[in-house]
Amino acid sequence: MSFVSFGREVTGDLRAAESREWLCANGVGSFASGTVAGALTRRYHGLLVAALQPPLGRHLMVAKIEEVVGYLGESFELGTNRWASGAIAPEGHRFLEAFRLEAMTPVWTFACADALIEKRVWMEEGKSTTYVRYQVLRGSGIVELILKCMVNCRDFHATTRDLSHAMSVAVVPDGLAVTALMGVATLRLLSAGARAEPAQEWYRGYYLAREDERGLDHLDDHFHAGTFRAGLEAGRSLTLVCSIEPDPSPDGEAGWERREGVVRTLRQRWNRARATPAPPPEWIDQLVLAADQFIVRRSVPEVPAARSIIAGYPWFAEWGRDAMIAVTGLATATGRPDVARQVLTTYSRFVDRGMLPNCIPDGARSPEYNTADAALWYIEALRAYHAATGDDTFLSTLFPVVEDIVGWYRRGTRFGIGEDAADGLLRAGEAGVQVTWMDAKVGDVVVTPRIGKPVEINALWHNALRAGAGFAKRLGRPHTEWDDRAARAAASFERFWNPAASCCHDVIDGPAGADSTVRPNQIFAVSLAVSPLPRDRQRAIVDICARRLLTSFGLRSLDPADPAYRGRYAGGPRERDEAYHQGTVWSWLLGPFALAHLKVYGDAAAAARFLEPMGHALAAYGLGTLGEVFDGDPPFRPAGCPAQAWSVAETLRAWVEIDAAARGSRA
Repeated sequence: MSFVSFGREVTGDLRAAESREWLCANGVGSFASGTVAGALTRRYHGLLVAALQPPLGRHLMVAKIEEVVGYLGESFELGTNRWASGAIAPEGHRFLEAFRLEAMTPVWTFACADALIEKRVWMEEGKSTTYVRYQVLRGSGIVELILKCMVNCRDFHATTRDLSHAMSVAVVPDGLAVTALMGVATLRLLSAGARAEPAQEWYRGYYLAREDERGLDHLDDHFHAGTFRAGLEAGRSLTLVCSIEPDPSPDGEAGWERREGVVRTLRQRWNRARATPAPPPEWIDQLVLAADQFIVRRSVPEVPAARSIIAGYPWFAEWGRDAMIAVTGLATATGRPDVARQVLTTYSRFVDRGMLPNCIPDGARSPEYNTADAALWYIEALRAYHAATGDDTFLSTLFPVVEDIVGWYRRGTRFGIGEDAADGLLRAGEAGVQVTWMDAKVGDVVVTPRIGKPVEINALWHNALRAGAGFAKRLGRPHTEWDDRAARAAASFERFWNPAASCCHDVIDGPAGADSTVRPNQIFAVSLAVSPLPRDRQRAIVDICARRLLTSFGLRSLDPADPAYRGRYAGGPRERDEAYHQGTVWSWLLGPFALAHLKVYGDAAAAARFLEPMGHALAAYGLGTLGEVFDGDPPFRPAGCPAQAWSVAETLRAWVEIDAAARGSRA
């Protein structure tokens, strides 16, 4: 049995099957995603969402395949669709006997009378190519497959409505070539052994339930470009290839062997990285495979092997803060320090006035430099990389970048970010701009402005200075000034302490003075490598977070006792943005909490148990991976992006560090 596996208790329940989403990625920004039921519920669902300017410029090219099985004189429609009329047709989930993940490959098993038909979907590493393989596992006669290819050619954030023009469909060896009038890319649909028939028909009014829930346009049209027909007996298979590559191979078996090789290599590197033969929990092994989906190659001048990180699927792009938080867990902790090195090298080219961009956007727009913490997380990621590898050569290469970041932060850079000469702490923020990770904005209103000196920014600042001192000593450079400034920042951090609540203020020196709101940001004053607080105060922070903010799947972003608390993340864009950091649970914060708990209580077994519910989450929303957020109120319904890089990364990083501590205590 696979770690993620369902029978008819899920597959036969349409809402349950629609609520669980799978994802395949190719390492250059393209992806395929959908639901267990097969119904499209998001504008981002499709068999081929291709990155036309890797890893961005993503366009939906193939929405789905409408499958019909002819067997022993009966016809079985395997697809499932919701329509604008409210109809559900066909209802192919009724024939879906089982679903499972093999690594990150979704596999469906359909029962049609006594025939058993398996379908699996995977992507070619480094290519915008998706394979869909059908295999007859059982049957007493010939299974006739009729595969109707529903295609599109639109930005993946958009929807298609009321188009009357046809795309150009041409017969080519082994299949069809489809070209949209706008000439974005030529799509090839290939299948060796099947008969391809061009078609010219729009299917209108696919109803996207998740988009409707999110208060967004929720109807979409797709173009039936062609149909493939083939007859299969038991034991035989047929593969349909969907690709925008110039010369994709229709050989599905070879494509599957290459995919298995990628998974095998990931597992080997992970196993070599672990210093013990004791196997980890299955869900941790699954997360290691999920981690690879966020790592992408990109083109950067003078960086031969540039790598970046997609913040989340299906709709996020490259975010500097997310990448720097995630790179340690995705790469360094999973036995891929070379990938971490490539990511750090890539982002060093984006440092400008001491800052990293919050977002690297699609198209020709310039990166957005509006984050106070991304560059500080960069220094922390470099510290973690060096601690794991002892790579002094690489440290020497990037130490000037660290000096540049700290130098600009001391002098002052964009959006009021700079060192306060009075106490050595960092101030940040201007009216109308959100520069911390709590960055929701409704119209012109910043929901959590946090102007002043935010607690996690200064915990990161103190750690950056401590790391810089350690780097300088390691490289034989002057370090006294680094030590002095770190000591001053640590002494001034005393100003964050709120004795009335026995925890830290969230922000000090703001427009209204100190903000005593109980939020999770203070956990970083404990969980980072060096804390500026004495042990009793570190423990007090862990305790208040445990009492007021901790849930099974992360920390609430606001104390439920606060009048501004929102316990449910739902509704249209305005409602969701208002709740985003006002009570919504963020799963990426569970790892830092577990590590902070380990630091102050020294109980590795207890710390590990905080992470265990994440194993259950892998089968509840984004399958085999971890999503972005959960409701603040029980039962903590998953929401937001179904696959989030820092959620996966911080869970993995925490588990690896806690496991090492547990083994150290037993040695």
